[in-house]
Formats: sequence, structure tokens, C-alpha cells
Amino acid sequence: MNKYTNPTTRFRFVVTVLSLLISHPCLSLAAEPIRVFIFAGQSNMVGSDSKVDDIDRFPPFRGLESAQPNVRFSYSIGRERKTESNGWVDLQPVNNIVGPELSFARTITNAIDAPIAIIKVAAGGTHLGGDWNPDEPSGFEMYPLALKLVQQSLRELEDAGHEYRLEGFMWHQGENDMFNEEYMANYGKNLKNFLMRWRTDLQTPKLRFYLGELCTKTIWGMDLRPRMYAISLGQKEVAANDDRAQYVPTSHVGVEIGGGVGLHYHYGTLGQLEHGVNYATAYLRNQGLESEQRSAQEVFKKLPYTKRKPVKLFIMAGHRNMEGERAFTQELSELDEQKHLLHPQGKVAYQYSLGGGYKTSQGWEVLRPAGYYDTFGPELSFAAEITKRSNDQIAIAKFTHSGSQIIDWTPEGSIAKTRHLYPTFIKFIRHSKQSLLDLGFEVEIAGVFYHLGENDMSFFPYRKDAASRLRTIVSQSRIDLEMPELDWFVSQQPPTNDERVNKIDVVTLVNEVANQDSRLHHIKVFDLPPQEKKLVITTEGILQLGETIGRFYLNQ
Repeated sequence: MNKYTNPTTRFRFVVTVLSLLISHPCLSLAAEPIRVFIFAGQSNMVGSDSKVDDIDRFPPFRGLESAQPNVRFSYSIGRERKTESNGWVDLQPVNNIVGPELSFARTITNAIDAPIAIIKVAAGGTHLGGDWNPDEPSGFEMYPLALKLVQQSLRELEDAGHEYRLEGFMWHQGENDMFNEEYMANYGKNLKNFLMRWRTDLQTPKLRFYLGELCTKTIWGMDLRPRMYAISLGQKEVAANDDRAQYVPTSHVGVEIGGGVGLHYHYGTLGQLEHGVNYATAYLRNQGLESEQRSAQEVFKKLPYTKRKPVKLFIMAGHRNMEGERAFTQELSELDEQKHLLHPQGKVAYQYSLGGGYKTSQGWEVLRPAGYYDTFGPELSFAAEITKRSNDQIAIAKFTHSGSQIIDWTPEGSIAKTRHLYPTFIKFIRHSKQSLLDLGFEVEIAGVFYHLGENDMSFFPYRKDAASRLRTIVSQSRIDLEMPELDWFVSQQPPTNDERVNKIDVVTLVNEVANQDSRLHHIKVFDLPPQEKKLVITTEGILQLGETIGRFYLNQ
């Protein structure tokens, strides 16, 4: 018997190896395969109209201007003048712009313990019907170019001795197809063929696709609503009939770029960063995981109310600023007088549907910041103002969609039926009230607190009809809720200031509607702190908005 066959020596050797593996995870017995993701599409996949220097303005995403050396990256970006990695490099911004892959990668690597790699092929102004057509590519012939890059990049991994698996294909495209009648009419058919060809050519029949929704909160989302709707129908049809294709909502992400009346069709820096998180969230959910941004709130086991007096239910509703698109918890933590609002307000039950249902509460939760992307809305300061100056028992139910316009809230809606919010909104109010009644509480709806649609202010036809549409919503809601004396508190910030829309005095029009209805209260919130971009109120402004509407209510 020698030292290598001695049982005691072998036992000590095994113990030593196990100890090393526990203390040094990278010394694993079998390396985890590299999870490879493909990102492809047109300008909103490129990251057009974004700036790396702006990343620092958005606290949840700081640091993404730096390379991520733990993520491999291979890319070809652009049309005539392509920027290419020519092999695998560390993930980093390209051409000083921000693509969704940056935040996607960080979100994924924070959630899973496995190596990832990203292959990106994107070019602005390209069509699925032409450039990306697998059968007859035209124009910039994006499909054969993308296929070649993907195959070459995967071969390089193999040559380096790495195991990998294709994990997902992130697709954001369709804006340019809506300008070609044939391409628009056949978008669903073309997309189905596109997915089939990728799976065939890569020999991956189970490859999962994530289809990004087009941005609907811009001028294009209003002026070209029927065309964008046609593209979305094609995308949703494919997702509904392909169990490995998923429609990923993105219309609620930030949009902050453009001149004149403000909005165009690119997400800009903040939107690109949030765009990537959306893809990551969708992927992680398929893995049975949740990203940090989607962690669960604290649900009440027992509501903090007595049955000796009624619970006053406040309905908060609206678009971008009621949602809190640009109000970040990290900035709130730096405000000495208001940072306490980060903590749970244990006397207030909170129920919500944000982003048109993108994030919803799991019942009555303790009021605290609950927005996606570490954001919050005016409900925090509103509730604090009410509870500070009143002994009422209050609950808040909030329904928002930052990617909507006022027409989506009207009873009749628009041609874009999938964007119609009114029926869901009314159902949400009924459910919120009934859930309290079912627990044995007396409930009084204190009012609907609606922040007037910001995006509508930048588009002449929508601005012109904003007041009349508001009147229709208010009137019909009282009928449908069987509450003829329901109070509406409508807050309005300074509208877009541009000569192309200023001939419509929308403030006066809303005021006239309010003057004709004693239970419609018009709250002019015109003294907010300066904001960086048109329409979008930042952290301190959102806090002031909540305080203002709370005081207005109490003064009634």
C-alpha cells in the first residue's frame, strides 16, 4: 500500500478538493456553458439619439458607461458605414451611444451565475420586408449579414474550446415597415417566416424570440397610430401562435429627446436603458427568476383600518408623471426633508397597475416606492400630506400608463383597440373598492386624481381635443361606476411651449370644462421645480405634485 492507495490519504485528498471548490467557485468540475443572446433590429435597437455621457443622469443605471469585462460582445452596427468588433470584445458602448444590451447584460449577470455573450446586428431605417427578408434580402441585406456574423461568432467560441447555447433572440424593429403598404400588411407573415428561418439556419428549433413593442408615446405613436397598430397586430399574432415567441411591452419606457414639440420616435438614453431591462425581465421570468427591479412589495396580512369609520379610497390615474417616469428613489434618498418617504407608510394600503399592466400589485401592499426601474410617483408625498393633516383612514389605488394618450382613456377609444384603457380602468376601480368591501370595511371613493396627459400637449390634433375628451371620460365614468357625484381632481402642468401648438390654449379649454362641472376640480400645477426635459417632471417635482394635489383636496 502506498500513499496514493491509503484510504486515509485518499479521504484527505477528496476533502481538500471539495474545500477548494467551495471556497473558489470558479474551480468548478464542469464549466457552465456560455449563454448567447442575439440582439437585432433597426434604430431603437442600435440606440440612436442616446448619449453615453447622459447615463450618469439616471441613478439606477450609473456605471454602464464602463466596459463589462465579464460579458463577451460581437457586433456589426450601422448601414453604409458599419462599426464592427471583428471578433469578441468586452461589452461596452459603441460610437458613444447606448444600446439596450448594456442594461440587459448587467441585469442578467446580477441574477444568474453563468457566463453570457451578446451578438448584435442592427441598422437604422431597415425593413423586415426588404433588408431583413431571409428569402429575398434587398437594400442593406441585413439577414445574410446577421446570419454570417452569428455563425462566425459562434464558431470562434467553439475554436476557443467554449461550450455555449443560444438562449434568446431580442428583436426590435417595425417602424419602417409601416411606411410600405405591402410590408405593413404582411408584417406578421414576414415575421413568422423570419423566426422560422433563423431557427432553421442556426439549427435551433427551440430558439426563443423576444419581440419588442414599438414606442407609442411619441409623435409617431399619435400621428401614425393606425400604422403602428398594424405592425403591433402582426407581432402579437406571431407571439400568440408561437409558444417560443414573446411580445415584450416597451411603450412605457422613457422618451426624452427631440426638438420643437419634443417627441419623435427614438427612446433616447433613459429609454434605451429601460428597454434592455424589459428584455432581461422577460428572459428571467422564463427562467423562473425575477430581476432586482421586480422584487415583490410587502403585502398586508391585515389591513391597518378599524371598521368603526369608513376607508377613503383615492384613485390616482394618468400618464408619464403620475407614473413617476423620471423620479428615482436614489435621488429621493438625498433629500433630507423627504427621504423618509422611502420607508413604508404603514397606515396606507396601496394597490396599483403601472405601465398599462406591466407591473401590478399582488393585493393591498404597504405604501412605499413600487415603480419599475427604481421609480415612484406622487402617491408617496400625496399620502404623507393627507395623513399628516387628516385623521381619515385612506387607501390608494393607482392606474397609469406612461405610453398612453388621452384618447386611450376615452370610452370609445381609437382604432388601436389593444391600446384602449378605459374598460380596464373602470374595472380596476370597481375591483379596488370591492376588495375593501369584501373585508367588511365601509368604503368612500374620495375622488379620481388624474394628471392630464403630457404627450397630448405636443401634438396639435390631440391637444385640440384634450379638454373635450376629458369631459367625456369624466361623464361616462360616473355612469359606469354608478356614482353621479364622483369628484374628479385634474392636475395640469404647463403644456408644451412651441409656436406649432401654442395657438391651442389648452389650459383655458380645460378650465372651461371644469367651470361647467362643480365636481370637476382643475388644479394648475405651474410652479414646479425646473425640469431637464420637456414634459417629464423629475424627482423633486413629482414630490411637489403629490403635495400640491393633496393640499388642494384637503382645502376642499
